[in-house]
Amino acid sequence: MAEILVETSARHVHVTKETLEILFGKGAELTKKKDLSQPGQFASEQRVTVVGPKRELANVSILGPCRSADQVELSATDARSIGVDIVIRESGDIAGTPGCTLRGPAGEVTIKEGVIVAKRHIHLTPETAEKLGLKSKDVVWVKCKTNGREAILGDVVVRVSEKFADAMHIDTDESNAISATPNLMGEIIKSL
Repeated sequence: MAEILVETSARHVHVTKETLEILFGKGAELTKKKDLSQPGQFASEQRVTVVGPKRELANVSILGPCRSADQVELSATDARSIGVDIVIRESGDIAGTPGCTLRGPAGEVTIKEGVIVAKRHIHLTPETAEKLGLKSKDVVWVKCKTNGREAILGDVVVRVSEKFADAMHIDTDESNAISATPNLMGEIIKSL
């Protein structure tokens, strides 16, 4: 049985250096608040307001380091609440997605695209992927045994890189639906 740690990825924003400076001022740098499970990734002290056509979400964390494109990752509930279409995509696949406005203490930036609901996915090291007989872009099922809400999550995309640590990521809607707890382990099922 192949098990994987199942982590909840709450709403967050990725920004470019240029956007960071507009939001927080010239020369602004992300200040690490805490490391995340993926090597080199961190939650920063900096937070922004995500503004949609219907309402806004305040105090949304920026994850570092800066990226080559701005991206806002929300749950479907968040997206609906601010009035943007729900577009489920893998991180980085933002072409043709909805946009929004990001507001910081020094200014705001309107992005034309980049708001996604992240497709549930598994990060694997090449060693683990080989051991499990999986490769990037494979799609699997993951069985999660939780108290009173056991579930099998389908359409889980496998992503393999030497830069990763083994973990599955689901959003807060999915986490709440299955009553996920810290250190939840899921069983990878190649097919049903």
